[in-house]
Amino acid sequence: MPASTKEKAVSDYIATIRKAVVDGNHAEIETLVQRAIDNHADPDTIINEALTGAMEIVGKRFAANEIFVPEMFVSALTMKKGLELIRPLLTPTGAQSKGNIVIATVKDDIHDIGKNLVAMMLEGGGFNVVDLGADLSAKKVVSKVRELKPDVLALSTLLTTTMPQMEKVIGTLEAAGLRGSVKVMVGGAPVDREFAEKIGADGYGKDAGEAVELAKKFCAGIRAMGPAKS
Repeated sequence: MPASTKEKAVSDYIATIRKAVVDGNHAEIETLVQRAIDNHADPDTIINEALTGAMEIVGKRFAANEIFVPEMFVSALTMKKGLELIRPLLTPTGAQSKGNIVIATVKDDIHDIGKNLVAMMLEGGGFNVVDLGADLSAKKVVSKVRELKPDVLALSTLLTTTMPQMEKVIGTLEAAGLRGSVKVMVGGAPVDREFAEKIGADGYGKDAGEAVELAKKFCAGIRAMGPAKS
């Protein structure tokens, strides 16, 4: 196949995958991604131009109130299914992520739908995400921060009664000498910017799209500062 023809074919695959994610076509995404892989499309290109590119479109549409949480959630699920096919191909190449993020719902809160959406949107944004799950104690979260050394720690809650757990995590990070090594962002239905500032968080994301933009800002700043923490 001539180079120009091959490039056109790959471009078509990328456009089709991107549209499938934007449209939330989760039933066909795996077939589309596998077809692109079989035809030697570069995995990084599939991620950056198709999957991540699609989620950027979804995020902008959400911010403009053109779509709402259910549509964004379906697009995120679609992206995740495609990403699962690509991820094994990235291991040998050590593909560069935009940053490392640990995310969790705080202790005594088992709600995870919002947290899951944020995690998927962050993955779609090109971040390496470790999801610790829900009902995580401050001690457990801080232990994972010490182990994984993420750039960003994202904390979620849906209950007003568990909001103080966010402050407890930050206090435990400080006591462990780890507060300066990680950016902390918080979010969830009862949380607002004033609360985030009050407890000493570095930022607040009112929704998944804003959380992704905040993570990009944090990680870009960390990269600009040079060598990572020890």
